[in-house]
Amino acid sequence: MKIVVETIVNQYYKRVAEGFNEDLFMALKPPLMPLELLRFDGCEKGDEVHIRLGKKPISTLWIAEIIENGRDDNEIYFIDIGKQLPFILNKWTHRHRIINKSSTETKIIDAIEYYTGFILLDFILYPLFYLQFLLRKPIYKRTFAENLK
Repeated sequence: MKIVVETIVNQYYKRVAEGFNEDLFMALKPPLMPLELLRFDGCEKGDEVHIRLGKKPISTLWIAEIIENGRDDNEIYFIDIGKQLPFILNKWTHRHRIINKSSTETKIIDAIEYYTGFILLDFILYPLFYLQFLLRKPIYKRTFAENLK
């Protein structure tokens, strides 16, 4: 299944890219989801993020690895994959695109591809995952407000 959510923020794209850090990661945490950040290396190829979802004793580990990153005059991006996923997921790929629209405007694109191995379960999970990424929009807008120039 594929999900794409786009957000326009009032900030120059290089500043936005600099803001993709541990603080933003935690701010983007889905509400009401117990999540413990165990490791956050950054957004460069080879970096990893380790999180524990849920509360012990029924928690699961999610390890994401940045497999690619790049930049040019109009875009900065990085791609993470699920290296270790909760049992319900077989595949997770998240492409983060930070696109220059102007000196004061940037488009952030979250493009996610996931599979559980069961098409019906993929469809059942779709609204939950979509909502999770839709809830990022106001956080992005607040974090990258124009006054941060």
